[in-house]
Amino acid sequence: MGGMENSVLVRDDPGHDRYLAELDGSVAGYAVYVVRGERCLLVHTEVGDEYGGRGVGSALARHALDEARAKGLLVVPLCPFMAGYIERNPEYSDLVDRELLEILGPQQDRGD
Repeated sequence: MGGMENSVLVRDDPGHDRYLAELDGSVAGYAVYVVRGERCLLVHTEVGDEYGGRGVGSALARHALDEARAKGLLVVPLCPFMAGYIERNPEYSDLVDRELLEILGPQQDRGD
């Protein structure tokens, strides 16, 4: 896969329902998800301040979305970062469960 993201390594941590991003051997960030049936809710993304601007969040988003696609899951981006990433990368927009997002309405903007 593309080596553009400064060797950010993303792996699933299913015991804690999250993806972990590692950079230089340290955990640089994580993305929390909840799988319910055929949906993957992307709940919260966090990147350590010292790792900002190094592609950690994008690597997490890409990994989470590629995994959802591989598993045939619809994605519900409750996290503003994930929603923004999908807007900037429209090749993932077909994964979004827009119907459910509309039902949830403005409450999704809880400002993680």
